[in-house]
Amino acid sequence: QVQLVESGGGLVQPGGSLRLSCAASGFTFSTYGMRWYRQAPGKERELVATISSDGRSTGYVASVNGRFTISRNNAENTVYLQMSSLKHEDTAVYYCNAVYFRTKNEYWGQGTQVTVSS
Repeated sequence: QVQLVESGGGLVQPGGSLRLSCAASGFTFSTYGMRWYRQAPGKERELVATISSDGRSTGYVASVNGRFTISRNNAENTVYLQMSSLKHEDTAVYYCNAVYFRTKNEYWGQGTQVTVSS
């Protein structure tokens, strides 16, 4: 069965760093674009970062540009989100998303909580 399992969330101090991982199984990971979304309390779900199936193209929402880095390892079926210089505004549930753009088929992870607080 298809699974996207996030890990690496937790409590971190402002200015700190955290790396989220999303392990995929049950589908052809290397053919899917991968995205990280987040949803903070009272706010809409927001696309944070995206990476193409081959890992050569990435994109970020302006608020995280320069602080977050998305990457993937297709041999390990894993996508990462390296987060640095974290701010309280980054507090949210972070979701891993896989999308096959030709058919719009997509899968979602369960989410992992990131809390930035001193």
